[in-house]
Amino acid sequence: MKIVDYRSQFLDTLTPLYDAQEADSFFYLLLEAKRGLQRIDLALDRNLTFSASEVADWNLVLEKLKAFEPIQYLIGKTHFFGLTFEVNPHVLIPRPETEELVQWILSNNQIHKSTNLHLLDIGTGSGCIAVALAKNLPNAQVSAIDVSSEALQIAARNATHNGVTVDFIQKDILQTHDLAASYDVIVSNPPYVRHLEKQEIKPNVLDHEPHLALFVDDHDALVFYRKIANLALQHLSKNGQLYFEINQYLAKETMDMLEQAGFSQLELRKDLYGNHRMVLARV
Repeated sequence: MKIVDYRSQFLDTLTPLYDAQEADSFFYLLLEAKRGLQRIDLALDRNLTFSASEVADWNLVLEKLKAFEPIQYLIGKTHFFGLTFEVNPHVLIPRPETEELVQWILSNNQIHKSTNLHLLDIGTGSGCIAVALAKNLPNAQVSAIDVSSEALQIAARNATHNGVTVDFIQKDILQTHDLAASYDVIVSNPPYVRHLEKQEIKPNVLDHEPHLALFVDDHDALVFYRKIANLALQHLSKNGQLYFEINQYLAKETMDMLEQAGFSQLELRKDLYGNHRMVLARV
């Protein structure tokens, strides 16, 4: 079967569920992952074909897309901060908003001037924050914590694939009373979606990404932030910085909590979508 003909069938099947541009991007992501072909290759040779077995394989993937399985899980990878990361249902798929958080950290000139920098990423998941920081701060010592052993295995492979060294530690941060060292930067993108906000979550996220990394109890939505803030007060070095990705609906509550905990220098930033999404706290 000609690939161009299958593409038409592929788009006709998905466009009732996704917008046309997104469905088209799915097709070309899969084409590159499965055949090593890009859009230009198909434009130059419209007689390229799929074998019968390839059509059967693509049809299976099409059924999974119809069930809103994330394309990143289906191809097993995604891109974050110019790097490639392995992902599967044990880890959240990195978001553009989190890239902004990494960029904010890296924009601090003080960090680049330090010759003995220690950073800690709490709730690392795929390792995207820790690995991106290690890649862009080659002289830094980067550590990362997660409760999930499966996530840490993926994060370790991502560090190796991207040529960086990160010290990965399995630990339940809510049960942690002490950290192993002092850190110049602590960063965390912890679970922050309340169950009452589930109706806002798209099926590809709600039905397929790990709830352990997404949701918190409606009645104690800041549980991770409060715990990490208290640990940070004990383990941040002089002039140390605490960065959070936050729930846009709980910006004021998060800022109030940090101030009550003992942080006096707070900065709140919006993401590219105009939502309050990041906080920097200093003592």
